[in-house]
Amino acid sequence: MTRTTLTAGTRGSKLALIQTRIVTDAIRAVAPALEIETRIITTEGDRNQRDSLTKLGGRGVFVGEIEQELRAGAIDFAVHSLKDLPASQPDGLLLVAVLPRGDARDALVSRNNVGLQQLPQGARVGSSSERRSAQLRALRSGLDHRNIRGNVDTRIRKLDNSEYDAIVLAAAGLERLGLRDRITSYFSPDEMLPSVGQGALVIECRADDKAAIDLLRPLDHAETRAAVEAERAFLRTFGAGCSLPVGGYATLSGDILRVEGLIANPEGTRIIRDHASGPARDAEALGRTLGEKVLQSGGRELLKAAKPRG
Repeated sequence: MTRTTLTAGTRGSKLALIQTRIVTDAIRAVAPALEIETRIITTEGDRNQRDSLTKLGGRGVFVGEIEQELRAGAIDFAVHSLKDLPASQPDGLLLVAVLPRGDARDALVSRNNVGLQQLPQGARVGSSSERRSAQLRALRSGLDHRNIRGNVDTRIRKLDNSEYDAIVLAAAGLERLGLRDRITSYFSPDEMLPSVGQGALVIECRADDKAAIDLLRPLDHAETRAAVEAERAFLRTFGAGCSLPVGGYATLSGDILRVEGLIANPEGTRIIRDHASGPARDAEALGRTLGEKVLQSGGRELLKAAKPRG
């Protein structure tokens, strides 16, 4: 059956709406006659702007309600930042297309455009991610690390109001919002390994919706798909309940995929990092192999130490 209309589900932040427009523009490029409606859905991560994402449950706090609407048929597809998704896909839902990746790096935004090493002792640095905070601690001592919540505009407003001296955000989000000029500096992946899936947008639909799959599948970008499959497989090796800082980033050179990954304690005093390389067709296996290497190099002990004692 040919579909003439699809309904997209998305969060209501300015960035989420821009990212949804990027996706819908890409869909219209391959299906010009298709009508696309957008439905805004509020998630737990949107409602609770106080608690840290780790306390709320980490990955998944921005997607659960959207997936419920997708299962119920209220929307035909969902647009997500891939870094917001849990590593394992729920039954009945399909990641039908991963769009070409934006800048996967993290970026420093500071008042007065002061670099990380030039920040004064005790400078208040805001991040919503323990992965970022742990790696920041390893890069520079003497900072006051603080949790920061809210959308990108809210975080920058808190910075400009002197609640923080610097904040760390995903470069792709800043660039999509037209805020590239606010970036003080970029962290290279060697300095700060990105979050799994960072910079990538993904379209999720029902696995049994063949008409939607046929319309959306052409948007899938093979290079980005291979990279994020390796990264997500790496994350899965630590289990669904892992609350430790984890980073993963894969790049393709020809047919060879290189995936780097790390796990750390929240203090950043112990970071286990390694890499694996191989054919891109083996992306998922490469991610699992790397995960096992990191576990054997000390990651398992970190996970054991992080479990609450009953």
